[in-house]
Amino acid sequence: MKAIIHEGKQGMEGLSLRDFQEPEVNSGMVKIKLMTAGLNRRDLMVLTRHKEEQPPLIIGSDGAGTIVEAAGDVTNAAEGDEVIINPGLGWSQNSEAPPAGFEIVGLPDHGTFAQYITLPAANVEKKPAHLNWEEAGVLSLAALTAYRVLFTRAKLKAGDTVLVPGIGSGVGTFLLKFAKAAGARVIVTSRSEDKQQKALELGADRSISTNSDWNEDLKDETVDIVIESIGRTTFEKSLNVVRKGGTVATFGATTEDKVEIDIRHFFYSQLNLKGSTMGSAEEFSQMLQFIEKHSITPVVDSVYALEEYEVAFKRLKDSKNLGKIAFRIDE
Repeated sequence: MKAIIHEGKQGMEGLSLRDFQEPEVNSGMVKIKLMTAGLNRRDLMVLTRHKEEQPPLIIGSDGAGTIVEAAGDVTNAAEGDEVIINPGLGWSQNSEAPPAGFEIVGLPDHGTFAQYITLPAANVEKKPAHLNWEEAGVLSLAALTAYRVLFTRAKLKAGDTVLVPGIGSGVGTFLLKFAKAAGARVIVTSRSEDKQQKALELGADRSISTNSDWNEDLKDETVDIVIESIGRTTFEKSLNVVRKGGTVATFGATTEDKVEIDIRHFFYSQLNLKGSTMGSAEEFSQMLQFIEKHSITPVVDSVYALEEYEVAFKRLKDSKNLGKIAFRIDE
């Protein structure tokens, strides 16, 4: 089978598209013929986390396809089922934090940028009927991340005002759609005027520049929740604009990891700071029910063949995308 492999060198130089052995089905597992897969920022990080001396690795966490083989002891899925992959391994029930041993498809185990993948049957769900293959293939990691940080961690409710810095990411566009579906007012930021305008077209109530003076721009707003993913560049600004007693929840750091906090402002304002990452299988099922109830579809920025992986990775690395980048695998 053809697959995008990382080996021998760190970074993009270690990537290649080549033939690789098809995986075998073991007890409790299913084999999926992948139709589509989705590119995530995690895939960029894997290029540095996967070391030169380690065995070749098929990268990729998101994907959707058709089951072509199921082990004899599998009861929740069968050959011919159209499924979407839950990339979280070893986190079944919702909990305050991932359990020991939690991993994500695509490192350390082989991922989805290939024609076939084998996974535990517990990690597949029926593809929502209202999604096409490109939409289904890019959904999982970003949508689950958005669902957990917004509802489980930040406790968003109808009537809240939520600020989403950096609307261009896949998670950012899901945060916008999920929050609007839940009855919230949504303010987004971007350095790109084009992305600001597109966010308004997607339903954002306000859109401002990431580089502007947020205190001035939002002086007439009461921001209940900020969902952070940028890191050092915006973190202090986020703490300064959230209301007293409000919540800043963070799931990423696309700029520097280390931030400074005015601790006096933090405790006098009675702020809540919460971390979040991915989500459990329980939340994954809840997320799928939520998108079906509200007929939510991912924002698909662009679709590439596996052979065009270098162009796709560069588009993501340069933050040119608004929404998700997909790979079309089965032509």
